[in-house]
Amino acid sequence: MATTTVLQFMQKTADDAAIRKQLEQLLGVGDGDISTEAALDPQETEALKGERAPVVTEFAAQHGYPFSVDELITVVDAFQKHQTGQLSDEEFGKVLGVSTERAVKQEGGLRRLSRYLSRTYLGYGG
Repeated sequence: MATTTVLQFMQKTADDAAIRKQLEQLLGVGDGDISTEAALDPQETEALKGERAPVVTEFAAQHGYPFSVDELITVVDAFQKHQTGQLSDEEFGKVLGVSTERAVKQEGGLRRLSRYLSRTYLGYGG
């Protein structure tokens, strides 16, 4: 699923300082860390959903993360809407292609949902 690749690339911005710095330069705003809702600031969101999206998808593909502009925009838009409360945890999970019901019931809360997605869906520890 392509959203997986977008999410993996976004997580990579937290883990790899060189990619983060290059992304910051490509976007021209923010700090290049787009790994979580909290890290993705409004200026980065607008750049990723706007004219910088094709440049970012090309950059991501060069680093082994191929996805389309539409897929990037879908994920970034979901992060933005979830952060502002326009998407529930369940709706957010559906957009990303995962079932969040179990994670929400067992662990409760947005922070734990993010941790769940990172560990089980993306395969990252933390």
